[in-house]
Amino acid sequence: MNVRLNITMDEDLYMRLKKELPPKGISAFIASAIRARLQPDRQALDAAYKAAAEEAWRKKLAHDWKTTELEDWPR
Repeated sequence: MNVRLNITMDEDLYMRLKKELPPKGISAFIASAIRARLQPDRQALDAAYKAAAEEAWRKKLAHDWKTTELEDWPR
């Protein structure tokens, strides 16, 4: 659900937004920028980590590096 928001910003910044974005793209751009800046919540991170753990190339990489966990490193 979308909510309407009233914000203030420098006129120069607003003019850049109007120049560089499509006419109906400012809201989506601002929402995307805020989403990228805010930390994701724990559930989103957990879901992303679980999905990444199932990727075949990550499993192969983990398998290839497993031997380094067994080596006797100097102390």
